[in-house]
Amino acid sequence: MLFYMLFFLGIISLWWHWRARDRMKVPNLTGKYIFITGCDTGFGNRAAKIFDKKGFRVFASCLTETGAKELKAVTSKQLQTVLLDVRDSDSVKNVAAWVKAEVQSEGLWGLVNNAGIMGTSAPTDWLDIEHFRDPIEVNLIGLINVTISMLPLIKKAKGRIVNVSSVGGRLAFSGGGYFPSKFGVEGFNDSLRRDMKAFGVKVCCIQPGLFKTALTNPARIMKEKEVIWNKLPLDIKKQYGEDYFQKDAAKKEKLSKICLNKDISPVVQCMEHALTSLHPHTHYVVGQDAKLFWNPLSRMPTVIQDFLLLRNRVELAASHIK
Repeated sequence: MLFYMLFFLGIISLWWHWRARDRMKVPNLTGKYIFITGCDTGFGNRAAKIFDKKGFRVFASCLTETGAKELKAVTSKQLQTVLLDVRDSDSVKNVAAWVKAEVQSEGLWGLVNNAGIMGTSAPTDWLDIEHFRDPIEVNLIGLINVTISMLPLIKKAKGRIVNVSSVGGRLAFSGGGYFPSKFGVEGFNDSLRRDMKAFGVKVCCIQPGLFKTALTNPARIMKEKEVIWNKLPLDIKKQYGEDYFQKDAAKKEKLSKICLNKDISPVVQCMEHALTSLHPHTHYVVGQDAKLFWNPLSRMPTVIQDFLLLRNRVELAASHIK
């Protein structure tokens, strides 16, 4: 009995120590420089506003002038917006040079690689190479380009790099370029984290589940999918069945209602912890769907993954052809 009591008390003590350690903050961060990509909408937009209020000197990159103007209108004079297309190497170089001139010898405390697109999500045999290229160019190549361009400034400040990946970087459940791009982000993040450890730079990865943002708008995703469906050769349509698209749309709508997280603030809270905690996590799994389903499923044998994921697929007409 005494053994079990001591064991229980030991577990409680470890948990309490971990909680206390997790709450320790880096001192004197007010006025530190951070750079966030993809601030037009969604996670990046919310993060820019919150970090601005908390006293960081925020560089918020936006893809559009409209996004930049709207963000600037609701933030302090300390926040600076800049137009950046992460696919454009010249644009990335110019912005990195501008940031270097702004931070000077202080360096850049934080880089939040948030910019991303979903791209077309559809069965692989519906797609061409361009459907894969766009998400990979933005989500992976763009992220890498921004990171290596800002890396000298991060190393100077012994700061933080926060890469926004996805549960889709652990488990691919649809065709298209999004999931390969996020698997690539996970690999880059892990190698970068190990490379930067000797320089005192901490690298963190955020893995959100399905959140309600412009990126995951179900109506937009299905509309893009419908455009491709309407252009498919008749033989492929015959393989899938003429009513496939309607049945698939109904299943995706049902899944969205079950899994979609409407409050995006937990993702921004993870960004904040990664930037301000004395002991940031290497990975942050965010969202009830990610914690309870996608992340556990990603660790299971592939036979279980395939069984559960294929249950959400529409049965094809070709399945009945003998």
